Amino acid sequence: MIKEIILEHINVSNTLLNQLNDIEKICIMSYETIKSGNKILICGNGGSASDASHIVAEFVGKFEKARKPLPAISLSENISSITSIGNDFSFDDIFSKQIQALGSKDDLLIPISTSGNSKNIINAIKASKKIGMRCFALSGNDGGKISSLTKNIIKVDSKKTARIQEMHILIGHIICSFIEEKI
Repeated sequence: MIKEIILEHINVSNTLLNQLNDIEKICIMSYETIKSGNKILICGNGGSASDASHIVAEFVGKFEKARKPLPAISLSENISSITSIGNDFSFDDIFSKQIQALGSKDDLLIPISTSGNSKNIINAIKASKKIGMRCFALSGNDGGKISSLTKNIIKVDSKKTARIQEMHILIGHIICSFIEEKI
């Protein structure tokens, strides 16, 4: 079983080689966002929420090089905002309300959803478009419903949540490395 999991991870990793152009595109878009003085907002549910926080920590702290902090926010972090929005409005609005409060034109939203069907992620993408933010989504399998909302999407070629999340972190680390090389 252990060997099968490792081999499955390697096989799914290899499929990312077919998406090098999209991975480079999200790297460039992320770098240009930071370079222009804007910020990156990242959100996700469950394990993807942890992935959002992980990637933001690499931006704000450091990845591999000591450098100035980069402006990035995980919308999955502020438990007071999340629970008040969920309670007073709907769980479907926990990210879109934060985007309305914190997002600006030309900021970048990176929504992470293994299925691509989470209503709060769908609403986040819609909210980001209304204020002129750019969006580049990370998903899995066929991309789900968010595929129809953004042309910028990396769909990890797997149906297994764990493998998809492992690739999302890999992509996040690639973005961080790309930016640190450019700065």
